[in-house]
Amino acid sequence: MSHLINISEAASLALHGLAIVAQQSPNKVNAKYLAEKLDASEAHLAKIFQRLSKNGLIKSFRGPTGGFMLNKPAEEISFLDIYEIVESKIILNDCPLDKAGCTFENCIFGDALKNISQSIYQTFKNIKLSDFNK
Repeated sequence: MSHLINISEAASLALHGLAIVAQQSPNKVNAKYLAEKLDASEAHLAKIFQRLSKNGLIKSFRGPTGGFMLNKPAEEISFLDIYEIVESKIILNDCPLDKAGCTFENCIFGDALKNISQSIYQTFKNIKLSDFNK
């Protein structure tokens, strides 16, 4: 099935996984628990969380009592922060198709795609992990 808006599996796991970590704060959450909750590969999840840890969003603890914890307050971490770590920095420009020029004098989409992109960007910026605390 095709969707107009797609979020990669990695980004989805990062967003959902960190929402769970925020809910469980201040307790650590291990990769096995997250993988079970998200019906995901523990190895894939660990790789994603390693990236989040390298970028300072979470702390990672090894060993039998190990797991993940937020590295800063949940209200300071937005979906945009998470998304950009997993996917790359979002650049909003006049053409959401990233074209330098257009075949038509005026874009056939008008400002619609640009406005939708800006709206999604703002939505991701406004959603905080603290929105998912118990």
